Amino acid sequence: MTSRAPDAPVRAGAREWGALVVLMLPVLLISVDNTVLNFALPQISRELRPTGRQLLWTVDAYPLVLAGLLVPMGAFGDRVGRRRLLLVGSTGFAVVSALAAFAPSGAALVAARALLGVFGAMLMPTTLSLIRNIFAEPVQRRTAIAVWATGFSAGGALGPIVGGFLLEHFWWGSVFLIAVPVLVPLLVLAPVLVPESRDPRPGPVDLASAALIMGAVVALLWSLKSLGSEGPSAVAAAAALAAAAAGTLFVRRQLRRPVPMLDMRLFRRRAFTGGLLNNLVASTVYIGFLFFVSQHLQLVEGMAPMRAGLALLPGAAVTVVSGLLVVRVARRVPPALVVGGGLLVMTAGFLLVALGDLRGGTLLVVALMVVGLGSGAAQTLAGDLVLSQVEPERAGAASAISETAYELGAALGVAVLGTAVTATYTRALTVPPGLSPEQAATASETLGGAVDVAGTLGPAPAGELLAAAVGAFQTGVHVSAAIAAALLAGTAVVVALLLRRVHGAPGPRDAARP
Repeated sequence: MTSRAPDAPVRAGAREWGALVVLMLPVLLISVDNTVLNFALPQISRELRPTGRQLLWTVDAYPLVLAGLLVPMGAFGDRVGRRRLLLVGSTGFAVVSALAAFAPSGAALVAARALLGVFGAMLMPTTLSLIRNIFAEPVQRRTAIAVWATGFSAGGALGPIVGGFLLEHFWWGSVFLIAVPVLVPLLVLAPVLVPESRDPRPGPVDLASAALIMGAVVALLWSLKSLGSEGPSAVAAAAALAAAAAGTLFVRRQLRRPVPMLDMRLFRRRAFTGGLLNNLVASTVYIGFLFFVSQHLQLVEGMAPMRAGLALLPGAAVTVVSGLLVVRVARRVPPALVVGGGLLVMTAGFLLVALGDLRGGTLLVVALMVVGLGSGAAQTLAGDLVLSQVEPERAGAASAISETAYELGAALGVAVLGTAVTATYTRALTVPPGLSPEQAATASETLGGAVDVAGTLGPAPAGELLAAAVGAFQTGVHVSAAIAAALLAGTAVVVALLLRRVHGAPGPRDAARP
């Protein structure tokens, strides 16, 4: 029998893998929650009758608060204990979800969504940082991160299916109540299976840094969302400038403090920066892909939400399998080839969309599988590279930065690719004669608007309008896919160069070479 080397990391056993199962519960919940609300908006509009601004904030309040608090909550978890913060966040998320399900007005629902963002920010960085501390052995850690990453993919695909089922059988509040049966088992099992971990030498509480990073992230997301919904505007420019100012002050403050909330020197390490860049761009194009795929399947192909969700399952399944298999590949293949190669596979998926025939939706489903193949491999290893750059006791802040990259990528996906689809659609659409100015304006804004207008017309003009709208929308999808392919190809080159001297998953003391 061979003995373990004195400095070899301890391998995880049954209890640790049980802890991973428990930690997957909030991951699945958050990813489902990111997509399920959109399907409930029509019912919410009919029953609560919110104003247009309240309906917009029902969607935006949660991601804005969540993204703004990720880094402060990650650092707070390092200080007070990650398991403790996970339990507080889970309790709060379950309670507020139940309150949101029975919200009496649009304003109350917006307030509940904002509060969900506070508790959601406690959940996400703690799950990933706890994994970093539970799984010390590199191969096991990569496997655990692969499982964690696949939870997002599976949850994102399950969101439309779960939402479609609930809304067909229950009222809109049921999409919030799903948090309760998911989080109650966590509250029971986490104290038994999940070990507590924290930074043994935490720095002082830094409320100024927390305010600066929250202001920077919220302002940046506001700018991106404004750009995506309204195009270039003074509001978007002002928010971007505010984000840049707050971000600059945050960086300067971190560099001057003896114990910073976020060690900015991490960005000098090629593995850390390359991993974050990969996750930012990969999540940008993936969310952008889902933005136009879901519209095409439902509005062009006429699928019900639940059936459209089922059509996305093969892509999610490929992502899951790819993320798990890459753990074996990474033992023998350098990270530059794995991550860069994954981005190039994603590029191929978008080229299929840019150059192919979208009619029937089959090509989109196949392309999503190709994109999932590359995404699962690239993001799993990139996530491991980011976490491997920090000591386990400081994993919370690093996990939060990784999560922030995902959130920014999601906003960029809608702002950049969604705007490309919409802008191309508006320019390419030729409105048939006979429509009123109001009908023409509505049809020219979005494909959904054209479908609504067509429903008020006779068979012949409706068919003419729908044919023109579908053609314009597909042109927009081709343009958006081409932009995504170019962005991925360029990122693949940059990431491969950043990781070219990285072998395996370097530890926190392996700073990048210049």
